[in-house]
Amino acid sequence: MCAADLVHTIHGAEQQSQAQMQQQGVTVETSRDMHDAALAAMIFSHLPPVRLSCIRSLVGPAYLGPCLHPDCKEPSCEGNRLSIMSESPLLMRISLPHHKNARKWGKAVIEFDVPSDLAQLLHTYLGAPRKALLEHHLLIGDACPYVFMDMHGRGFVAAAVLTLYWQKWLVSRGGVPMNPSMCRQVFVDERQSDSATAGPSNQGAAMVMGHSVKQWDKWYDMQYHPRLAQNAVDGMQSWRAAMLQSHTLAAPDLTLSTALHCGHVLVSDSEESRYQSCCSDSDSDIDIELD
Repeated sequence: MCAADLVHTIHGAEQQSQAQMQQQGVTVETSRDMHDAALAAMIFSHLPPVRLSCIRSLVGPAYLGPCLHPDCKEPSCEGNRLSIMSESPLLMRISLPHHKNARKWGKAVIEFDVPSDLAQLLHTYLGAPRKALLEHHLLIGDACPYVFMDMHGRGFVAAAVLTLYWQKWLVSRGGVPMNPSMCRQVFVDERQSDSATAGPSNQGAAMVMGHSVKQWDKWYDMQYHPRLAQNAVDGMQSWRAAMLQSHTLAAPDLTLSTALHCGHVLVSDSEESRYQSCCSDSDSDIDIELD
C-alpha cells in the first residue's frame, strides 16, 4: 500500500465510525469501531508516524496519577499524555517526554497540538464510546489509564500486541498486513521522492517520529540508495554534454604518448612533456588496474 492508499483507508474508517455512531448510537461495536479509527489516525494520516511505544503508553486526560513509565525518576513527570487544553474551541495537545531519543536529546519533550479533525475524533471517542468499552469489560470507571486498549479493555502491554492488532484491522479494511514500521517506510519514501506532495518539513516530521532526517536514510527510506544512484546517472548526461561542448570550444592540440616503463598513457599539449608524467612511478606499478 502506498501513502495515498493508507490515508484513504483510514479516512474512510473515520467517516464510517462517526456515521455509525450517529445512526446506531453508542454500542460496544460502534465504540470499538471509533476506537480503531482513532488509533489508526494516530498511527498514520493526521500525524507523522509516531512510534508505537509512544502511542501505547499515551494516557488520557482523565488520568491524574503519576507517570507510568517504569524507568521514570522525575517526580513532576506526567508521562506520555493526551491533554485537553480547551473545550471551546477544542484544543488537544500531545506531550511525549518518554521517546526513544529522549536521553540523546537531553530529555527534550516531543510536544504538539493535535490537528482539529483528529482532536474531534479523539474527543468523541474519549467520551461515551470509551466508557462503553470499559463497562463492557467490567472495568467500571476509568480503570484503564491509557487512551487505547486491546480487546480485553487493557492497555497494549507490548509493541507486538499492538502490531498484530493493527495488522488485523488493516486487513479487515481491505488492506495488506503491514506492520507500523512499514508504514513509517511508506511515509518517508513519499516525503523523499521526487514527486512528494506538499506537506511537513522533513526535519519536523522526523522529530515527531522520534528520530532525525539522517536516520531516515539509514532505516526508513528504502529508495535512498537507488534514488541517489539514478540521480547520479542522470546527472552524468548533462556533465558529458558539457565536456563535449568544452572540447569543441577549446579544441586543444592533444598528443597521446606512452611511457614504456609503466604503461601509463599521457595526454599532453606539447612534445616537451611527452615523458614527464611517469618519472616518479616505480617498477611495482607495471600491473595497472585497467577498469
